[in-house]
Amino acid sequence: MSERTDTSQVPTTGRTDSTVVPLPPQGRSCGRNATPAQRPAQGPAQSPAPDRLWREVLGETMRRHRIARKERLKDTADRAGISPQYLSELERGMKDPSSEMLEAVAGALGKSSFELTRGAIRSWAPTSPATTTGTGGAVLMCAA
Repeated sequence: MSERTDTSQVPTTGRTDSTVVPLPPQGRSCGRNATPAQRPAQGPAQSPAPDRLWREVLGETMRRHRIARKERLKDTADRAGISPQYLSELERGMKDPSSEMLEAVAGALGKSSFELTRGAIRSWAPTSPATTTGTGGAVLMCAA
């Protein structure tokens, strides 16, 4: 008797033999289901993926303003009413701040949320040759 493998989690390609064909890794696809970046170029070029996320750009701006004020994380976090750990995560681009958190941190830095956001937009610059054309690249922004 032949050995049987559990194939309930791995789809097959309709073959009748016992060969199992796994799916491509998540985020990668082939054929007509491929994302534009994975397909060969056809027609006008697709815009490249952004180099940095919005939260990273905004976090760097927060840190730059805090350091310019010669403050410790704890000082700014206390004034904003958040923990130093959370402020650190914001500055490192690990967390997306809510509009309320953005306003609290901006106020603690002596800025408005508009000034902080505008500073982040102005400080952003593309870091790879693929995004140096057009209007200066794109920043991926996610709204909750």
